Amino acid sequence: MNLDLRNKNALVGGSSKGIGKATAQELAELGANVTLMARSAALLQEVIKDLDTSKGQQHDFITVDYTDVTDLQAKATALTEKKTIHILVNNTGGPPGGPILAADLSAFTQALNNHLLCNHVLAQAVVPGMKKADYGRIINVISTSVKSPINNLGVSNTTRAAVANWAKTLANEVGPDGITVNNLLPGATETERLHGLLDTWSTQKNISTDAMADQMKQSIPLGRFGQPREIGGVIAFLASPAAAYITGTNITVDGGRTKML
Repeated sequence: MNLDLRNKNALVGGSSKGIGKATAQELAELGANVTLMARSAALLQEVIKDLDTSKGQQHDFITVDYTDVTDLQAKATALTEKKTIHILVNNTGGPPGGPILAADLSAFTQALNNHLLCNHVLAQAVVPGMKKADYGRIINVISTSVKSPINNLGVSNTTRAAVANWAKTLANEVGPDGITVNNLLPGATETERLHGLLDTWSTQKNISTDAMADQMKQSIPLGRFGQPREIGGVIAFLASPAAAYITGTNITVDGGRTKML
C-alpha cells in the first residue's frame, strides 16, 4: 500500500490542538511537509517541535483567524505563491451548542463564515496548484450530524450539512483533474470541544459531567470516546496515493454510534 507522502505539502486547519494537531502528526509521519494553521502562534510553535522530520520534512505555520475570511484568503494566496499545496485539511472548531430555535441569526452567519466560506477560499487558493501538480487531496473534518442531526447542536447541524453538499459538488467538479474531495465525520472524540459540550449538556440535564460522559459512551458500540490520532490516521490515509479512487464521500469514524449506513 502506497502511503508515502514525501515531497507532498499539506495545509492543516485548526492544527494547534485536537484532531487538527493529530492529523498534522500523522501526515508528517508519512513524510509530508506540514503547514500548520490556527490562531495561536505560541501553540503552533509547540506543535511544530513534535512533528516528525526523519524524512527531511520541513514544517512551518501561519496564524489565521477564521472569523476574518479576507485575511485568510490573503494568507492562503501568499502561501500558494511560495509552494504548491497538495493536501488541504479543512478543520475548525464547531459553533456553540443549543436548540435551533434559540439561535440568533448571527450564530448561523458566523458558523457559515467559519466553515463553508473559509473552506471555499482555501480550496480556491490550492486547487490551481493541485491541478498543475497532478495531485490533490481535500479532506473536510465535519461531523456525523450530516447523516443524523444531533440534539442541541442546531447551528452546527445546519452548517455541517451545507459543507457536506459543498464538498460533494466540488468533488464532481475537480474529479477529472485527479483531485479527490472527501468528508471525515468524527464521532465523540477526546477533545476540548467534546468536553465543552459535555459540560453544557450535563448542566442542562442537572447531572455530573462524568454521568453525561457515561451516557454518551453507552450509545457507542465500542463503549468509549475516540482518540484524535484515530481520526488523524484516517485523514492521513485519505491524503495518500492509496486513496486515489475515493472521492465525494462521507467517511464516519465514530465507534459505530451513527445508526444508519
